[in-house]
Amino acid sequence: MAKSNKATEEKKPASQPNRVTRYFRETRGELRKVTWPTREESWRLTAIVMGVTLAMAVFLWVFDTIFSNGLQFILGQIIGL
Repeated sequence: MAKSNKATEEKKPASQPNRVTRYFRETRGELRKVTWPTREESWRLTAIVMGVTLAMAVFLWVFDTIFSNGLQFILGQIIGL
């Protein structure tokens, strides 16, 4: 009365590719579809990122200096009483 489970036996194909191999094959196929930027586009976008980063650094430095000096002034007025 031993039951054979044919459903689980039939699910395994004879030559199932390894998951890792399939992952790398699909990744390589997707990377071939990518539209890569030209050298000029890369330099231009890099310059934009550097410019925005520099602008934000200056912006944060200015406001940090203003708030720091303002807080020192307020504390100096309170303690100086």
